[in-house]
Amino acid sequence: MAAARPAIMTPVTEPDLAAYVASREQLLDQLRDVLLEDLRLAIPREQIEPDTPLFGTGLALDSIDAVDLIVGIERRTGVRISDDQAGRLGLRSVNMAINYLLAAKREAA
Repeated sequence: MAAARPAIMTPVTEPDLAAYVASREQLLDQLRDVLLEDLRLAIPREQIEPDTPLFGTGLALDSIDAVDLIVGIERRTGVRISDDQAGRLGLRSVNMAINYLLAAKREAA
């Protein structure tokens, strides 16, 4: 019996990678804007790093903040945050929110 061949992956070209990185940076800036302007967090902008948890030990957002966060993200990005498991998991950290938004934008395209 022949072994299964691995799928051939399309190589990522430099322009594709540059566009992906630019998209992530743009969403990070938008998310920082929501946190600093809409939620009025009193921390330096650069302290909001991609791996920062949004709730609990990270930025310590509460349930009221979660509503403001969702409204701000939806308003600034045009992406609707679903009220299901995926939407809740997508808001665990800054990075997870960016991943959620990128995936939602890909699905909408």
